Amino acid sequence: MRGLIPAVGLGLLWAAAAAAQEPKPSPTPSPHDETVKREETIVVSASKSETTLINAPATMSVIPEETIVNAPAQNYGDLLRSVPGMNVIQTSARDFNVTSRQSTSTLTNSQLVLLDGRSVYLDFFGLVLWDFVPTNASDIKQIEIVRGPASAVWGANAMTGVINIITKSPREAEGFGATLTGGIFDRGVGSRANDGNGKSFGGNFSVARAPNDRVSFRLSAGYFDSDPYSRPQGTVPKVPNPLLPTFIVGGGTYPPDRDVLGGYPNNGTKQPKADLPVDQDFSDGGRMTYQGGYSGTTGIVHTGIGPFDIQSGSYLAYGKLQYTKGALKVAGFANFVDADAPNELARDANGQAVVLGFKTQTYDFEIGHSTVLGGKHLLTYGGNARRNNFDITLAPNSKDRNEFGAYLQEEYFVDQWRLSAGVRVDKFGNLDDPFFSPRISLMYKPLKNHSLRVSFNRAFRAPSDINDYLSQEILSPRPVDLRPLGPLLPPPLRPFVATPFFLIVNNIGNPNVKAQSLNAYEFAYTGTVGKTILGLAVYQNDTSNDINFTNLTTLPTALALANGLTFYSAANPARGLTVTGQPITLPPVLMTVLASIPAQFGGPILLPSVASTYLNFGPLRQRGVELSIEQEFNHDVSAYANYSYQNTPKVLDPDSDQIRYPLTEINIPAKNRFNAGVSMNAKRFIGNVQVSFVDKAFWQD
Repeated sequence: MRGLIPAVGLGLLWAAAAAAQEPKPSPTPSPHDETVKREETIVVSASKSETTLINAPATMSVIPEETIVNAPAQNYGDLLRSVPGMNVIQTSARDFNVTSRQSTSTLTNSQLVLLDGRSVYLDFFGLVLWDFVPTNASDIKQIEIVRGPASAVWGANAMTGVINIITKSPREAEGFGATLTGGIFDRGVGSRANDGNGKSFGGNFSVARAPNDRVSFRLSAGYFDSDPYSRPQGTVPKVPNPLLPTFIVGGGTYPPDRDVLGGYPNNGTKQPKADLPVDQDFSDGGRMTYQGGYSGTTGIVHTGIGPFDIQSGSYLAYGKLQYTKGALKVAGFANFVDADAPNELARDANGQAVVLGFKTQTYDFEIGHSTVLGGKHLLTYGGNARRNNFDITLAPNSKDRNEFGAYLQEEYFVDQWRLSAGVRVDKFGNLDDPFFSPRISLMYKPLKNHSLRVSFNRAFRAPSDINDYLSQEILSPRPVDLRPLGPLLPPPLRPFVATPFFLIVNNIGNPNVKAQSLNAYEFAYTGTVGKTILGLAVYQNDTSNDINFTNLTTLPTALALANGLTFYSAANPARGLTVTGQPITLPPVLMTVLASIPAQFGGPILLPSVASTYLNFGPLRQRGVELSIEQEFNHDVSAYANYSYQNTPKVLDPDSDQIRYPLTEINIPAKNRFNAGVSMNAKRFIGNVQVSFVDKAFWQD
């Protein structure tokens, strides 16, 4: 898909909150009481220990509470779009994908997403369903974004970065609040042009209480509903691949936006959610947090084998138990996912919709601690154990997975220098060898509010259960037409080629696929001059063993055959459905004849049995530059602007055991992205204006 995507957002919001009846013991200062300077902003996502933003050993952005409340954002994608280096695409009313410093497509799997440190990344497929975050916007304290690899801290799947949504404690949110939202969006072109503007609405409430000085709780719930978006219609434009102009993509027909053969309706979404954290404070300074929540969704999610329609009743429920005291943290959580999603285009061997049903359970236990040695050494260490149980219709032979990880980091600071070094080791049940993720960062602060940093990171993404064990027969999207061969065949064989048929092909996983890795090199500057904050980041990301869902028939024959491409034969005759819906099997003798047709007559004719699988490609290099400026004019008004440049990916020479990255498999990010905004937070009114510009991009699935 190629396109020029301008986006302008304008919002004005009025809100009121009813305070709790009893006095609050420690009210949180409002933006009118004090200005939080950048160097005083506390973050935890860069190292799992508290540090100021300017001293973080990784390039980070923080979306503060005021921005979350003020911005006219319909979802997290709208908020994250304004962060330097972030690529965000939205393909349906509920389906959007986010990654940093990489190309974004319909299934982005390299960005780890956390809610208060609890993973919402779905390991079975390697994706994030953002609707499964059960928190209301009013309950969020800040969103921390690590704009680069973070496996040295968070382990697998934090390959291109981490997004950690930090919520307020019940005492910080004490009181009652309710929000109603609504909006319209243009559908003047495309498949919904005759349906008028689309509408969305939502509502949520949150109540937090502290019955005594030991116990506090927050109960929140919400609901969001959106009409479907409009889709392109007609013929997909033919365009040359930017990296290989002789390779033309497009030319097909967009599926109709209705429930007919070869088409599917672009559904909207309905998203209920609820969340309940309870804090119990102890006299010795410890705190126990009990937390549970539920979130549901419906709507379209796009994948490499077509769009799936998530059905009503699909949900993620979780429970979490956490104890903290000082720098000690002991936590455990369980995620329970149950969902069904029929494919809107792909059909199985019986001509029925391919159904993605997934029931997964994730159980995680983590312990971590930090300590200061000698006044100049900060040690952070810990580990986790995780169990994933998978029950997936697309992967009937999937295996449950055990995962273990441990990390150690040291930050050494003296005078104007700050050295951070760390390593994490992870062992996954589906990988033979452990994976080591080192990080080293050297920071120089010529002045208190100015820092220069150089760093190296190594990160990885573990193969998902689908990557390893996918096994799904589907009907080829276009019928096989052998009718021209009829006159050349013996009379007994002619009836088998008299009618076009849809060939059954298998899509399989690859249990030998390797972990995807990334080596990152970065130079960054952060500085504060008065009320102006400046930022610069220059990076180079080298990925290796990228995991790609690959149509083997598009590869050179020798390479495809060496990596799983197989054809039907006399011993394994071709199967399919005729256009009338009746199943057929070609006779073995016909398979022999087809394979024996001389080249001068267009032969041999080979029909693929296994057509697609997951392969490792690489290496590939991404380079970019990010510039940002933030300006506070007074307590009420602030503004920001940022610009990101991302170069076209460069294919590097592979090692002897690697497959050179095919140019036809590379997605190309937008070279230029620009964001700017002005925010107002007066005593009775809040408002926000944002402008986002994204240059053309090229991606395909």
